[in-house]
Amino acid sequence: MTTESPDPSASNDAGAVAAAPQATPPQAPAADANAQAAALAGMAGGGSLEALYDLTLPVSIELGRTRMTVQEVLALGRGSVVQLERLVGEPVDVFVADRHFAAGEVVVMGEQFGVRITRIFKSGKGDDS
Repeated sequence: MTTESPDPSASNDAGAVAAAPQATPPQAPAADANAQAAALAGMAGGGSLEALYDLTLPVSIELGRTRMTVQEVLALGRGSVVQLERLVGEPVDVFVADRHFAAGEVVVMGEQFGVRITRIFKSGKGDDS
């Protein structure tokens, strides 16, 4: 003979329904991002960018690109020259945090190369809009 333990949520009243616990909906990621942005703005003095001045961002200069077969890549060795699709004198691309930020020309500064910025893109998409 088996005995069953009574279900605590079961009710002897046929019309009674057990109340389900109310779950709070998870906070949306956008709300989280908005809260962080608001906190950062408050920390920066109500919209001032001064709190961001010490951040370090990666800056990359793209001289050019090309496509090569696997066989061509495997044939590369010391002294090999890779021809790029960009022409001599054509502006190089400046990327800040993986966004196309500006264009410029290569310059020599003593023993190092540099880039003189000739155009800054407003939208970060490589155009002047």
